[in-house]
Amino acid sequence: MKAAADVVRSILFSAVIEAIEALRTASRGLPNTMLRDLQSIHRNTAFEDLPKEVQDSIAAGVRSAFNELSKEGYAVGPRAAVQPSRPMDRVPERPRHGPGHPDRRGPPRGPRRGPGGNGPGKGPRGGRPPGKP
Repeated sequence: MKAAADVVRSILFSAVIEAIEALRTASRGLPNTMLRDLQSIHRNTAFEDLPKEVQDSIAAGVRSAFNELSKEGYAVGPRAAVQPSRPMDRVPERPRHGPGHPDRRGPPRGPRRGPGGNGPGKGPRGGRPPGKP
């Protein structure tokens, strides 16, 4: 199976060559007519504004592109109809929670470990020590 980029490159190359040949056919061999048709094509040209021969060439190129892609093993169709197949993950995905969701570990169990209590240095920090004016 060819890479998708190679298939698309081949399709686009063929489409451009066929469109140029269609422009030649539309001009009926008259260079000035072909030049005028070529100069009328720009980025915002609508499909309906193209010469009939070029429209037919594009329609044939689209059909050919779909056939070529499916022949190479690529699925072509509406997004809802073509479901991409993902390889099975070795580790199943965990549900991801955004901010504001409760922690999935739940509440802490047992007594709290670590520093805490009322020993020396365990009181509030800053300010004056108690008992001194």
